[in-house]
Amino acid sequence: MAAGTRTQPARTSDKAPAETTADHSPAGGGKAAGPTPNGDSEVDPATSGAAKKDAARRDDKQGDRAKQDDAAKQGVGEGSTATSDTTAKDSEPAKDSEPAKDSGATKDSGATATKDGDPAKDREPAKGAKAGGTDGTDKADSEAKPVGPERWEAFASAPEPKPSIFSRVGRAVGRFLIHEWTLAALGALALAVLMTWPTLRYPRYTLPQDYWDPSLQAWQMAWSGHILLAEPARLWQSNTFFPELWSFAFSDTLLGYAPAGMLGSGPEDAVLRYNIMFVLAHALATFGAYALARQLGAGRIGAAVAGVSYTYAPWLLAQAGHLHVLSNGGIPLALAMLARGHGWSLRHGYRPERRHDGWVYAGWLVAAWQLSLGFGIGLPFAYFLAGAVLVTAVLFFVRRLRTGQAVPFGRRLFVADVLGGVLFAGVGLLMAFPFFKVTELHPYAERTIGDISLFSPPASGFVTAPGESRIWGGLHEGARAALPWHPEMTLLPGFVLYALAAGGLFFSVWRLRHRLLLLAGVLLTMAFAMGTRFFDGTFTYVPLFEHLPGWSGLRTPGRLMLWTTLLLGLLAAGAVTALTDRVRELTAQRIPSWPGPWLRMATLLPLLLVTVEGLNTTPHPVVPTQPAAMRSAEGPLLVLPSNQSLDQHVMLWSTSGFPDVVNGGSGFTPRQLDDVRRVSQSFPDQTSVDYLRTLGVRTVVLLRGQVAGTPWEISIDAPVESLGISRQEVGDAVVYRL
Repeated sequence: MAAGTRTQPARTSDKAPAETTADHSPAGGGKAAGPTPNGDSEVDPATSGAAKKDAARRDDKQGDRAKQDDAAKQGVGEGSTATSDTTAKDSEPAKDSEPAKDSGATKDSGATATKDGDPAKDREPAKGAKAGGTDGTDKADSEAKPVGPERWEAFASAPEPKPSIFSRVGRAVGRFLIHEWTLAALGALALAVLMTWPTLRYPRYTLPQDYWDPSLQAWQMAWSGHILLAEPARLWQSNTFFPELWSFAFSDTLLGYAPAGMLGSGPEDAVLRYNIMFVLAHALATFGAYALARQLGAGRIGAAVAGVSYTYAPWLLAQAGHLHVLSNGGIPLALAMLARGHGWSLRHGYRPERRHDGWVYAGWLVAAWQLSLGFGIGLPFAYFLAGAVLVTAVLFFVRRLRTGQAVPFGRRLFVADVLGGVLFAGVGLLMAFPFFKVTELHPYAERTIGDISLFSPPASGFVTAPGESRIWGGLHEGARAALPWHPEMTLLPGFVLYALAAGGLFFSVWRLRHRLLLLAGVLLTMAFAMGTRFFDGTFTYVPLFEHLPGWSGLRTPGRLMLWTTLLLGLLAAGAVTALTDRVRELTAQRIPSWPGPWLRMATLLPLLLVTVEGLNTTPHPVVPTQPAAMRSAEGPLLVLPSNQSLDQHVMLWSTSGFPDVVNGGSGFTPRQLDDVRRVSQSFPDQTSVDYLRTLGVRTVVLLRGQVAGTPWEISIDAPVESLGISRQEVGDAVVYRL
């Protein structure tokens, strides 16, 4: 073929085999196709139409085989010499076919003649293509197919090795560390350390707010831990208020912190323990409220707003000296666990497929633990749970009567609720029994409506911040001066929280009816928190005081503000979640995404503002040092001077060995202790010595540093030989042995 001569398209397929002979013709004869000078194949005009159709079908099959061969070549590796060699070997029988050598129409599809017209180059690729249409090649292909993958296994990626136990443990730990709940717990703990600073700066020597009630509570934790290890049956007969019975029940006990009280001994360890639990109580409150908001359907940022606002509300800064009030994290955490176990959320409603009795058991356990910390916070929580169970049962049966179908609940869930409720009630009764005994022995210890009126805050208290608030403390000094007892009447939950909750009434992920229910809860709890200041409490606090068992022991209605704060936080969480969802939608629609990152950062502004409003200026005074005489004094003993404030220090000092002491400070003062304080004003004299001997007192410690302005300022150095007692100077105290 001359160079430059254009090849004409064949009337049949370029890959038509030379074997189109009389053997394949339905007519039984005909002329074989041969190459023309320009490379086209001539077809015998005598070939019938049926033969042409058969040839066309064979061409199609051979073309398909050629395509499969090409695809196989590309899958293994294009241009691979090994593939060419393999194909050549597989096509070896085709080389012996004489008609194949004579055919000029066996060029690869789409191939053109070379410029130099070398027929060898045209025929080389045609051999492999033509061989695909022979019977020999079919047989070779069928034998080679299972061999191919095995031949190329060496080029495949090596299988991933099975991880060792250390690798699996490492991955599990890694997943745990980046889990949402792990990050939430660590974040709550870090925030608690920062927001309560400098509590952990000198944790063995200082106490937050003051050193009176915190000293009492540090002794409570130390006593419960010590006595449960040494003599559990004597738990309620403490070493203070000697010789009174059930003295450990004279105030809220923080009994749930007893495991911490088992570590360490002495006043310094008691102070350290108190400060650690003070920080952990803030962390647990934040984590618990976060968990509750998340379970109800809030987003992460919205739940964080609920957690921070619940823990660091300005009004709680005035309660920094009351660990039993700050230890409230078990309330939202138990509610979150119970809601999760029952498959219920505020946003998505009841989802039976999400029920899990394990979470129900955990929720009741946490609720029982919260109750063990004290009835001041735990009693309203207990009545709330009882009311929630009652309302849920009523709604369950009403729906069953209305629809004729029972809501899926399950026997296991029912058993978990029954057992958990029995556990919770049992803990409550065991805790209540000593308090009822105290009321029986000291009926004057029970509160009256008059006592409640003294601590009932006015409506202005809801917008007044305590002096410990760094943002509002100085600005509200005049408003605090108008309150009769401002530590319990400054009830501001935060202006930022008010604003976010108000926005949540109009823009929220909660349904409208849920928003209205939350609003009703806010207003109702505010009315109860006002005590007798809301229409004299006739329709709110007074009925509870008169009819609910144990409610008469609560002397400060304003602490019900805890529930108001939680409900406001949930309203705010709904608004912030709606905001973050909207920002996410807007940023997803923008191309490019700018200013998407800035909008996402803006959603953190509510959380930042709530946190800033919770900043405090809480003082951290140094705890009075334990007198050397208290380390070696034998009980029962009396420490003079004795009053409500100083006796709380004596209780803390008694943690060195826990000797029986007459001193004690609590929510009320037993009459016998009043008598001791009155008679001992003339100590040392015969009357006071005889009276103390009658009580069983064997040692009296008189502190020189506290006698200024008291009767003992003169009598501390008086001789005592005529009284039949001994006197010894021990450090900065005088020790009398009766």
